[in-house]
Amino acid sequence: MEYMVNCMETYTLAGRTAIVTGASRGIGKVIAQLFAAEGAATVMCSRSTESIEAAAEDIEQSLAVDGPGKVHPVECDVTDEEDVRALVDATLEAFDGVDILINNAGGSFGEDGKIHTVNSDTWEKSLGVNLTGPFLCSREVIPPMAQGGGGSIVHVSTANALTGIGAGAYSAVKSGLYALSRMIAVHYGPHDIRSNVVSLGTIMTEQRQKRMANPPTDTHQELLDEYPLGRFGWPDEVADTVLFLAAPRSSFVTGVDIPVDGGLTAGLSQQFHRPVANVEELPQRSHQ
Repeated sequence: MEYMVNCMETYTLAGRTAIVTGASRGIGKVIAQLFAAEGAATVMCSRSTESIEAAAEDIEQSLAVDGPGKVHPVECDVTDEEDVRALVDATLEAFDGVDILINNAGGSFGEDGKIHTVNSDTWEKSLGVNLTGPFLCSREVIPPMAQGGGGSIVHVSTANALTGIGAGAYSAVKSGLYALSRMIAVHYGPHDIRSNVVSLGTIMTEQRQKRMANPPTDTHQELLDEYPLGRFGWPDEVADTVLFLAAPRSSFVTGVDIPVDGGLTAGLSQQFHRPVANVEELPQRSHQ
């Protein structure tokens, strides 16, 4: 009973400072809102000043008046070294430390499909946001995090990178997060820094709901059939998992990947993947 009570007491982010990238909308915004509600000083970043300030204002209005949590919006392009350094400098100046980093910013770009069709521009953009960005943010955060006594880094990846489905460049680049996270866990564990990955299945953000609803596609039900739970996930389910990994409650968890995918990667069939990816088509060289 004593152990359970102690766990509940530490399942909070009061007194901690967190950075959440890609936090102006979708999963990142929900994570930032939950962290602030749990008491963290939450630095939210996005490439758009207008978008991140609007998101921060939304969250501030939802917080308890007398609660310890707060949000601090910062414009930052995670692929730009100077921007990332300025982001961490602003965090240290405002809150005198950083305890948590959530590498959430990411996405797919251009005509991203089978590898032989992906042009170099699409590949470089995907690499920049989905892997170089987390590397730059982690590199800047690790020294002050170690000097402050440790912390937690969580990288948001995709179930596609675990199974070889989906867009070629996006899935390939996202898979690099697993190695990055493991190396951080091994190299900086002695400084009490933990690093973990969450791999997401289909999550019903506002954007995805719009894509699926207008118009509905024939592949929607086929994709849904691949999920043992019989449904897609919601952003708050991702945020709850990320909160667990960020909080002291997971203090002995590092270097691992947690699929938040409704069982998708537990036993994926080819009934959806083969026709959607048109894998039977003979590849032709393209001149890009």
